[in-house]
Amino acid sequence: MSIKQSGSNVTPIGGHVSRVRAPLLPRELSERELTLFVTASDRRLIRNGEVIFRRGELGRSMFVVESGQIRLEFGDGVPDKLIGSREFFGELTLFIGDHTRVANAVATADSVLHVIEQQSFERLLDTEPRVLAQFMRRSFSYLVASEQQLIASLKRRNEDLMVTLDSLRQTQTQLSTAQRLVQTDELTGLCNRRGLYMFLEQLGVSRLEGTELGLLLIDIDRFKQINDRCGHLIGDQVLRAISEEVQNAASPCDLPCRLGGDEFALLTQVTGSEELESRAAQIVSSVRSLRFPGCDGLKVSVSIGAQLCAETTDWAIWYSDTDCLLYEVKGRGGDGYRSLP
Repeated sequence: MSIKQSGSNVTPIGGHVSRVRAPLLPRELSERELTLFVTASDRRLIRNGEVIFRRGELGRSMFVVESGQIRLEFGDGVPDKLIGSREFFGELTLFIGDHTRVANAVATADSVLHVIEQQSFERLLDTEPRVLAQFMRRSFSYLVASEQQLIASLKRRNEDLMVTLDSLRQTQTQLSTAQRLVQTDELTGLCNRRGLYMFLEQLGVSRLEGTELGLLLIDIDRFKQINDRCGHLIGDQVLRAISEEVQNAASPCDLPCRLGGDEFALLTQVTGSEELESRAAQIVSSVRSLRFPGCDGLKVSVSIGAQLCAETTDWAIWYSDTDCLLYEVKGRGGDGYRSLP
C-alpha cells in the first residue's frame, strides 16, 4: 500500500521515507532532455505580461521554461493552460517546419525561457537521435490529444444545428439514436450511469488479454464555491473542461463517464497499478493547469481515488472501496490522488 499526492516524490514505505521519481507530466522534460535543450538554446528573460507569440503567427522556435510561468490563451471558449518550470511549448514548428500558432503565449510572471531554433534541434537529432525520438513520440501523443480537444470545443458551438440535421438525416435509426442519448450525459457528452451499467453488462466480452480492470473516481474540489463565486455558466464550463481531461486520459477500450453532479469515473483496462497511477496523475496535473477567462483567478482541482478491481466482485464493491480512497484525498485538502493496488 502506498499513499501518494500528485507532484510529490515522497512515499511512506514500511515506516521509512523513500524518494522516488514521479512519472513525467505530459509537458515535463526528463533530466537528459532538459540538459540537451539548455545546451542548444538561447536563454531569454521575459517580463511579466510580455507576449512571447500571438495566435495566428508562424512559429519557428520551441521554448523551455527555466523559471516563471507562461499562459497559453486559446480563445474560442477553450480554457487557458499554464506552462511552468521544466515544461516546453511551441514544439510542433520544429517537427514540421513553419506552423501557425494556435494560442497567445503570455508571461504571467517574470520568467526565464530557453529558445531552441530549427537548426539547433536538427543538430540534436544528429547527435542524440534516441533521446530526441523519445521526446518526439511523447510530444506527438500530447499534441494529438490537445488537437482533438480543440476540435471538439469548436464543434460544440454548432452542436444544436448538428443534432437537428442529424435527426433529419437519420429518421430510419431513431430507436438507436434515442438509446444513445439515454446513455449520454447531455452537458459533457460523456457516458452517464445508464451507459455505465450497459458497459458493465458487456464487459466480459470486451476484456483485453493481459490487462487488469482499474477504476478512477474523480470529484471536483469545492465545486459549490465555484458556482457561488463565478455562476453556473462558468460551472458548466468547468464540468465540460474536466470531462475532456478525463476523456484524454482514457484509451479506446476504456469508459469515461459522468456519474452525476461534479463526480466522474474512468473504468480502464491497464497493465498494472503503475499505469493506473499515471492516469490519475495526468488528470490531476491537467486539471490544475486549466484557467477560465470568464472568472479571473479561478483555480480548479480534483480529488481522485484509484484502485485495481477484483473481477470476482461487482461494481458496488469497486465503487464503495474507491470512494473511500477519494474521500481520504478530500480530507487532506484535495488536489491529488490516493491509490491502492
